[in-house]
Amino acid sequence: QVQLVESGGGLVQPGGSLRLSCAASGSIFNIYAMGWYRQAPGKQRELVAQIPSGGSPNYADSVRGRFTISRDNAKNTVYLQMNSLKPEDTAIYYCNADLIMTDWRRGGYWGQGTQVTVSS
Repeated sequence: QVQLVESGGGLVQPGGSLRLSCAASGSIFNIYAMGWYRQAPGKQRELVAQIPSGGSPNYADSVRGRFTISRDNAKNTVYLQMNSLKPEDTAIYYCNADLIMTDWRRGGYWGQGTQVTVSS
């Protein structure tokens, strides 16, 4: 079993900042890419940022320069620092991990989601 637990969402004013965290736990052998997706009401889930193991991160055009993704491999944790938040960043943010379990099964796993609301 694998679990991804997110934290750090909330309500923030436009221009403000939030930091999301996502910790993976369970029978994990190795994690390849970790990333953040978001889904706003009435819209499809979209990639926000992704960071491969030992590689360079990539960002959606809409957040590049404002958001920073990082990971702590020793803690199986990925972070998303969100600065200069805009109302259009309002969404449920989901953590994703592409990993191999100790029984050699590989798959993508999702967290339960954390709400981010940007409003004055």
